[in-house]
Amino acid sequence: MAADILPASAFKNPAVVLSGVVDYSMYVSFRQQFDNAAGRDLVVVELSTLGGDPEVARMMGEDIRFASEMEPARRFVFLGKAAIYSAGTTFMSFFVRENRYLTRGSRLMIHERKLTRTLNIDGPLTACLANVQATINEIQCSIEIQNEGFQNLINGSSVTLEEVIRRAPSNWYVEANEALKLGLIAAVL
Repeated sequence: MAADILPASAFKNPAVVLSGVVDYSMYVSFRQQFDNAAGRDLVVVELSTLGGDPEVARMMGEDIRFASEMEPARRFVFLGKAAIYSAGTTFMSFFVRENRYLTRGSRLMIHERKLTRTLNIDGPLTACLANVQATINEIQCSIEIQNEGFQNLINGSSVTLEEVIRRAPSNWYVEANEALKLGLIAAVL
C-alpha cells in the first residue's frame, strides 16, 4: 500500500535534524533526537551531508528499518536538503521509497566505497598468503555490502543495479528532479 505524498507543511518541524559529517558524533545526536521522537506518529529525519562513514550511515539506517518494522503505524520519512552525498545516500536507502523526499536543487551523490590500504608482504609464505587473502576477503565483503545498499536505494525505481554499478565509480550526481523521474524518491519539496 503506497503512502500518501506529504505536503510541505509536514516538514515544518522535523523530529531529527542532522548536518555535517556522518560519524559517531552524528550517530549520538541522531539517537538522542530519534529517541525523543518516540511519541510522534510522523518522524521526519532531515539530513544534509557531504558524506562520511558508511558504517555509521548503515547503523542509523538499521535503526530506521527496525523501528519501521516494529511500529508499522508510525511513518519514518527522510528529507534531504542541499547535499546528500555518499554516506547520506546510504542512510536514505534505508527509508522506503515512498518516504524519501528532497528539497529543490538537492543533489544525491552515489559512489563506490573506497579503500586505502598499503599491503606489506613480509615473512613466512603462509603468513604472506593469509594477509593477501584477508585483504581480498575484506574487499569482496565490502563490495557485497555496497551492492546491497545500491539495491536498497533502487528498489521500486526505474534504475537497474547494473546502471548504478556502472555509474558509481565516477561519482554519480543525481539532482532532485532527476531522482524523482527515476523513482528514487517520492517527491521534491
